[in-house]
This record gives sequence, C-alpha cells and structure tokens, in this order.
Amino acid sequence: MTPIQYVLREQRLIWFFIGIAIPVILFNLIIPSSPPDAFHSAELTHVPRRVTLELHGSGRVPLSLKAKNLRVVVTGGAGFVGSHLVDRLLERGDSVIVVDNFFTGQKENLVHHFQNPRFELIRHDVVEPILLEVDQIYHLACPASPVHYKFNPVKTIISFFNVFYKTNVMGTLNMLGLAKRVGARFLLTSTSEVYGDPLQHPQAESYWGNVNPIGVRSCYDEGKRTAETLSMDYHRGLNLEVRIARIFNTYGPRMCLDDGRVVSNFVAQALRKEPLTVYGDGKQTRSFQYVSDLVEGLMRLMEGEHVGPFNLGNPGEFTMLELAKVVQETIDPNAKIEFRPNTEDDPHKRKPDISKAKDLLGWEPKVALREGLPRMVSDFRQRLFGDEKESVGTNVSLA
Repeated sequence: MTPIQYVLREQRLIWFFIGIAIPVILFNLIIPSSPPDAFHSAELTHVPRRVTLELHGSGRVPLSLKAKNLRVVVTGGAGFVGSHLVDRLLERGDSVIVVDNFFTGQKENLVHHFQNPRFELIRHDVVEPILLEVDQIYHLACPASPVHYKFNPVKTIISFFNVFYKTNVMGTLNMLGLAKRVGARFLLTSTSEVYGDPLQHPQAESYWGNVNPIGVRSCYDEGKRTAETLSMDYHRGLNLEVRIARIFNTYGPRMCLDDGRVVSNFVAQALRKEPLTVYGDGKQTRSFQYVSDLVEGLMRLMEGEHVGPFNLGNPGEFTMLELAKVVQETIDPNAKIEFRPNTEDDPHKRKPDISKAKDLLGWEPKVALREGLPRMVSDFRQRLFGDEKESVGTNVSLA
C-alpha cells in the first residue's frame, strides 16, 4: 500500500476537517469583513420607518418630518372623512393603501388619486383578516349614518345590526391583529355616540356616558364602545401603540347626499326646494366641525405620544332650529321648516369639551359653520345639478 493510499483510506477524518477548513479560509480571504454597524443597520431596515426616525432623532420629531415616507392604511378610505384624510396623507408624501368594501364609500371620492403610484385601493371587508406591511393604521371603517341603523322591518334591523357590530368588533379585532403583527401604530375613530344621551354637558373624555343598550341606535353606540375596549386591551395587554379619537358631528364636501345626518339633510332639502325637516321642538343641540379640522386632529393624534381618548369636535353649539336658519341664509331664505315627531333616543345635547386636545395635541377647530357650510353647499349643488359654475368652493384646500 502506497503512502497516498494509506492516507486516503485510513485518515479520512483528517481529510474531512481539511475539506471544511479550505472553504472557510477562502471565504475570509475573498469576502471583506462587514463594518461594525452593518448588522445594526440591517436590523433597522425591518423597523417601521416612523420608529427609525424616532430612534435617530432627539426628542419629538416635527409632524411634517415624521410623516415622510410612511406606508399607511386607511380602512373606510373611500368614505367622506376617509377620502379627505387620504388627500392629506398623500399630499405630505406618504404611501397610502385604502381598504374599503364600498358599503357606503364611493370610488368617486378617490378617482383623482388613481394615477398616483403611491396610492393603492383594495376592495375588502375588514370583518375578514388581511395582511399588509404598513407603519400606521387609521381605522375608519364603519357606516356611521343614522339611515343605516334605523331601518324597518325587523329583518332589516337584524341585517344592519350585523353589519355595524361585525364591522366595529370583528373589523377592529382584525385591524388590531394586523397592527400587532407588523408593529404598526393603530388609530381608532370612535364617536361622540359613546356618550349616548349625556347627563354631563359639555362632554369630557372622563364621562362614561348614558347609553341605552337596547335602543334602535345601540348597535352603533355599543359597537363603538366595544371597539374602544378592544383597543385599550391590546394597548395594555400587548403593548400595542394605540390612539383613540371620539369624533363629533362633521360636515363638508363628499358627504352622502341622503345619509340621514342633519347637515346633509338640510342642505339637500333646501337645494331641492323641499321643506327642512326638524324633529321634535328643534331645541336639541349639536356641534359641527368642518372636515379639514377633523383630519388635522386625527393626524396630530396619530403622530403624538398620547393614547386618548380625545374628543375631536367643534364646541360651537347650535340648536336644530338655529342650524336650519343658517342653511336658509346660505341657500334659500324662503325655504320652509317642517316639524316632525322626534326619533327614539335622540340625544338632547351634544357638545365636546376639547380642553384635552388643546393641551396635549395643540389642536382646535379653525373653520366656523358659516364659513364651511358654503363649501359643502357648492359640492352638493354640483352633484345634484351639475352646475360647475357654482362648484368653485368644492375642491378647497384642506391644509
């Protein structure tokens, strides 16, 4: 047996280690070592961009800087408020994914973004799970019109109860689950309806409300209260970044023409030369904020460091009769007012205490009713009659 044959046959273990050592040596000689911060930098690429900004910054990052290059999902983004929020997010440079089942949303509200490469639209119902890679989630999905929760007969009530409650509960659970999986910040748009027919006036966030759990409005009221509970449970139990906004009456361009809300009712009726229908004695009060004010409040809340809940509304208080007269002044001084029996569980007073939003978010509404209403009227007139000359105020800036 030659020496070479002996080594190959009897010393196989030595050759095994030599075979491992040769590629290791070659690998270290050919491929340069990584810089010390390479691994750290690689890890940061998987951290949401908003968090990366905060890690490398000192203190709070300005809203305009922090909002750059975020990937944001807006559920219900084809709706009235959602579409205006999408406008602002795209305007500041974000990439936006709208998730909407078009139950009440309209593609027409977003058509001006269809050619924007940073905009995506997905037809999807949030009661079913969805997986997206995003930094922030604005959860607006929920039909909020009284028309949709006060139908007859009983079969229809049950149907719409399922829509409202499933959207508020299952939809919120699915979006919270998505936020947890991808490390996104989650904002829930709740409502002033959580206060029910309030015994406290104005309503502060510390007030627990006076809600009828078996009333015709309860599927909406209780659904939103449950959504708030789920959001806080995820925040406390799973350390999820959560923000909660309680939205008061909002109006502006792109509202549904016949959604049953008082401002859109009055405006559509006056334009159609129909009587303005006032329920009860007309002494019930509401507070009305223009949509651009609400969008600014939502964005400040999302980018801030406070969970909430925060009241977002205009503390200017109007009775229904006063609102009807403002609509008369704006559209038709000869419009008639017609009184009808009041609806069940209609709150007598509704006015937000926004002290918390002022102090912690630096936010308060800027647009008065008599300033914002003509813009909404122009939009309604154009959609009802196609009068482009009268629609100059429709596409106003929301900045």
